[in-house]
Amino acid sequence: MKTFAATEQFVSDVSSRKLKAGYVFVGDEAFFRRQCREAVLQQLVPQGMREFSFYEFDLESTELAEVLDRARTPSLMAPFQVFFVRGVKVLYGRGKHEAEFSAIEEYFRNPNPDALIIFVADHISIPADVRRMELQDKDRYERIRETLGEWCTIIEFARVDEGEAVRWLTDTAAQEGVKVETDAARELVDSLGGDMMMIAGELEKLILYVGEKKRITLGDVETMVLAAKQRTLYELTDAISAKDRPRALVVMDAILSTGDGDDAAIGHLYMLAKTFRQMLVISERNVRDSRALWQVLWQGFRVPPFAAEDVIKQARRYKSRRELTRAIRLIAKADLALRSNAPSKRLVLENLVLDLCAEPKPAQSEGWFQEEFPV
Repeated sequence: MKTFAATEQFVSDVSSRKLKAGYVFVGDEAFFRRQCREAVLQQLVPQGMREFSFYEFDLESTELAEVLDRARTPSLMAPFQVFFVRGVKVLYGRGKHEAEFSAIEEYFRNPNPDALIIFVADHISIPADVRRMELQDKDRYERIRETLGEWCTIIEFARVDEGEAVRWLTDTAAQEGVKVETDAARELVDSLGGDMMMIAGELEKLILYVGEKKRITLGDVETMVLAAKQRTLYELTDAISAKDRPRALVVMDAILSTGDGDDAAIGHLYMLAKTFRQMLVISERNVRDSRALWQVLWQGFRVPPFAAEDVIKQARRYKSRRELTRAIRLIAKADLALRSNAPSKRLVLENLVLDLCAEPKPAQSEGWFQEEFPV
């Protein structure tokens, strides 16, 4: 499968130790990044030596010169060292960065043969159809090709075409001795927008759910994935967009009373934020039917077919961009509260629902929060 080829080749090279001195992982598809990371850990970093041979840095908080110095210096404790370097977008931010790129060039002209540096450029999104790639992402990618790409091998982590995702799902299940019906595979992939991390996670749950039956049907998918995850989510956004507080609180309670409950709060917020961002695009592009919807929402950001008309209807209830951006900021604020170890996740979510159902005040100012979480 074309989209999987780059990851499979990298994993093969790691296993056979046919490694370059440096790589750049380009793309925000976390599924492939996780596979490559696991291959590196299993093949190059002995379990008992990770403290001395595996390092993760973020250029937001660590100078590139320090990373290169660490890579250049052989370890007394480990025969091989691996460096994962995030925050690559810092190298392309404001100001001049000639010094950083000169340091990169100097290192890779004579790299440490016992070290591997992997730069992670996950601020770039690569759709399954590269012709639909956003102009800003194209520009970012080209700048990486012209700089880091001169010295490092680029590995693309693009979003997966729905057809390839279905084939991966059926093949992976078959390896576990489980048969996935075609309709079930398509429904699972479509409902999750082709997000491979979510597809992989839901497949694991479905395999456990069907047990000795060893067969996943459309009904199983609807029971375990759609009913609990997606359909209820759109019931919630329907109540919120209609400003129906009692119904919205009842739906939120149902969501929290099933599955992982409070422990899945971050995931609920992620899906809620994604839906409001979809509504923002729908509103700004004046989408009025599902055919136009597929043209404005890109791969990995699509609405499941069963919810298309509902989401369009919900988006049209909002009269201005400001109402939708306000909702997104409120969700981001709740996310920040949850990640700050709020004493009650349920209370945070219930307060969020109440705020989302409230009518915005005229010329309401978001203050510091608006600057902190721009849309």
